Amino acid sequence: MSTSPIVLHIDNVSKTFAGLLALSNVNLDIREGETHAIIGPNGAGKSTLLNVCIGGLEPSRGKVLLAGTELTGRRPHEINQLGVARVFQTPEIFGDLTVIENVMMAILSHRDGAFRPRFVTRFDQQSDIGRTAGAALEKLGLGDHLHHIAGALSRGDKRRLELVMSVVQEPKLLLLDEPTAGMARADTNATIEILRQFKDAGMTIVIIEHDMHVVFSLADRITVLAGGRVIAQGLPEDIKGNPKVVEAYLGEEQV
Repeated sequence: MSTSPIVLHIDNVSKTFAGLLALSNVNLDIREGETHAIIGPNGAGKSTLLNVCIGGLEPSRGKVLLAGTELTGRRPHEINQLGVARVFQTPEIFGDLTVIENVMMAILSHRDGAFRPRFVTRFDQQSDIGRTAGAALEKLGLGDHLHHIAGALSRGDKRRLELVMSVVQEPKLLLLDEPTAGMARADTNATIEILRQFKDAGMTIVIIEHDMHVVFSLADRITVLAGGRVIAQGLPEDIKGNPKVVEAYLGEEQV
């Protein structure tokens, strides 16, 4: 058992929608430097749990803490400034801005607490912000696209750009909701390599993912949800052989 500090503490979280229970008494600790995958069938409550963590939804019961600071009741931009970055299934970028302007925007928004696209052009790309943005793009393989319009990028490069936008915020925690959804295998493998870089640098990552190749390539530990409840937690090799997990989910997947 790791003794690293707990970065994210999910304490007895439940969520009800119009009388329907989407999450039931979910407890989970994510430790510093860990890559933790949350898996389960459609409707298991995975994205609901992520949305509770980022302030998009209020839990009906329970609480979420980031390094001891309660997140419950805070707005998404406040949670972002506390150190939580998130990447959703569909890339969220500024399609009319250039690639480097998108990354500069992410740096500015984390600093100032708001996205202000019209202000980004006031910052010279040779400024500290511009140099930081350019270096991050070079490191993750987008150095040749600095001045391309972001909306014209391929799906894989849009995802890569969004990951750069997340990492330049130097988050305590990176939350990923199906980051390889809709990707061809080559783009999926490229995304895995980027996430391995983050992992090797000691970043704490939570990933929701249906692709078991991605999960077992990256996860240190896995939590399995079904029907809004945690049915298993453990090391990848333990999850693979867990009869409850195989019955609920893995039996339908290519592991």
